[in-house]
Amino acid sequence: DCWLLNLGMKTLPIRVEKHCTNAMAVAKFLETHPKVERVYYPGLPSHPHHELAKKQMRGFGGMISFDIKGGYASAQKMMDNCHIFSIAVSLGCVDSLIQHPASMTHSGMSPEALAAAHIGAGLIRLSVGIEDVDDIIKDLDHALKMS
Repeated sequence: DCWLLNLGMKTLPIRVEKHCTNAMAVAKFLETHPKVERVYYPGLPSHPHHELAKKQMRGFGGMISFDIKGGYASAQKMMDNCHIFSIAVSLGCVDSLIQHPASMTHSGMSPEALAAAHIGAGLIRLSVGIEDVDDIIKDLDHALKMS
């Protein structure tokens, strides 16, 4: 196990850079998509804490959240039509992951608590992996069109 950890540490900077680069491209794509209401990614100038993130970070990470138009039904259809993204709640994997917080990680919260945490029925969370970014964007575009 220690040997595997040491081996993985050698490529960590390369993988993190790819996560950040891919996530930025995906966030920019989502921000222009007609089926997306809002994108939450600190690398975008539209994020309320973008200036702070620029001061504190060299990259903006591989995690993106966004609100899809159409709420729960659209979110589920979108997730069901992703082929590159696996539905899972884990984060930071080399593979791209997708989840619906309101029905997965935060499903035990009351409607009031979800609202207070700004977790709506259309919120989707992505952990963007290191696959080819054009393939990732094509997959998301297809899934959004099917939602």
